[in-house]
Amino acid sequence: MTSPTSNSDPEEQPAADHYRRGDRVALEHTSDSDTGLRPEAQGTVRRYDPQGQVLDVAWDSGSQLSLLLGEGDRVRRLPAPSSAELWQQVRDALRAAGAAAGRDAAGWWTQHTLGGQARGDVTDIARRVLSGIEDIVPMILDGLPTADRYHLAEDPERYAEHAPPDAPAWQDLSAQQRDQARWAWCDGYDDAAHAEAERQCRMLLHPDGDDRDLTHVHPDRVRLGGPGVFAGDWAWQPNADGQMRVPVGFVGILVDLWNGWAVFTCTREVAEAIVADQQAARDSLRQSLAQGGLPEADLDRVVDQSMARLSFDGDAIVADFTRLEDDPDAIERVSPDTDGRYDVMGRSWTWLPVHPYDCDRIAGAIPDPPGHGHAEHGPHRTQEAGD
Repeated sequence: MTSPTSNSDPEEQPAADHYRRGDRVALEHTSDSDTGLRPEAQGTVRRYDPQGQVLDVAWDSGSQLSLLLGEGDRVRRLPAPSSAELWQQVRDALRAAGAAAGRDAAGWWTQHTLGGQARGDVTDIARRVLSGIEDIVPMILDGLPTADRYHLAEDPERYAEHAPPDAPAWQDLSAQQRDQARWAWCDGYDDAAHAEAERQCRMLLHPDGDDRDLTHVHPDRVRLGGPGVFAGDWAWQPNADGQMRVPVGFVGILVDLWNGWAVFTCTREVAEAIVADQQAARDSLRQSLAQGGLPEADLDRVVDQSMARLSFDGDAIVADFTRLEDDPDAIERVSPDTDGRYDVMGRSWTWLPVHPYDCDRIAGAIPDPPGHGHAEHGPHRTQEAGD
C-alpha cells in the first residue's frame, strides 16, 4: 500500500527555486555591476520564467532589474507577511495610486488655473492659493482637486489594479476594509494634489522658478539673526501690467533694526549685486535726464546730487556722498566682517524685508529653514534590464 505522502502531486510542491507573482525576495548577489541595488535590497516578484531562469522583480527602491538566476544571480525568499502586514501593504499601495492620480489632477488644474488656459492675473491667483493653503481657507481648498470621498462608489477594478498580487479579493473584504481601501486612495489623492498645486504656485511666483517653500523668509517671519530678502523702500516699480514689483531683492541676515528699517549683512556676491544695482539706477537716471534735455556737462553733477556713488576698492565698498550731502568728507568705506559679510549702507538707507515673490530677481541663495534640508535632484536613473 502506498503511503499517503507518496500520493502528493509533485506539481503542488513548489521547488525551492520556483517563484510566484507576489513573492517577497531579498537580493543576495547580482553580477550586474551597473545596478544601484545592494545585497539585502527587497522587492516583489512580478514574473518568473523557469526555463530561462529569469526573475522579474519590482524592487522597493524603484529599480526594475531582472535577475538571471542561471548566471549566478541569487535571491532569498522572504517569509509571507502576516494578515496585518499584508493589509498595511494594500493600503500603502492604494495610497500611492491615489497620490499618482492626485498629481495628475493637479497638472490639469495648473493648466486651467495658472497655465495656458488661465485668464486674468495668474500670479495673484497663485498668491491667494498659497495663502489659502497656509491658512486653511475652505474656499481656497475647495477649489483644488479633491477626491470625492463621500460619493465615491465602490471600485473593485481600481482595487484589483493597484493592490498587491497576494491581496485579498475585493469581494472578500469586510465593510470596514472597503472603507479603509477607499479612504487610503482618497487621502493619497488629496495630499498629493494639494502638494503639487502648492508646488506649481511656488514655481510660478519664484523669480528663479524654484519650487521650495519660502515661508520662512516672508517679511512677517524674518527675525533678528535669521535670513530674509531685502530691498530699499524706494525700489518698488510698476511692471508692464501696472503691478508694483521689486526688480531685485537681496538675500541677507537681519542683524539689527534702525528707526524701523532693516540692517542686514550679506555675502560678497550679494554686495556686488547691490553695487551693480545702484550703478544701474544711476545710469537710468542719467539717461532720463539726458532725454529731458539736461546738458551733457551737467549730467554727472546732477546724478551725484541725487544718488550716492558705490564702488569696490579691493575688498571694501566705497560710498561717495560728497555731492549728495555737499560735504567733501562724506565718504564711507564698508569693509567685510571676520566672516566676509558686508553691511551695505545699513543705518544709512531705508532697507526693509520684502516678499520673495514680489521680486523679479533675487541676488544670493535663500537658505533652507532650519532642519529642512533641500534635497538636490540629480539626473533620473535609467530603467535597468528586464523592464
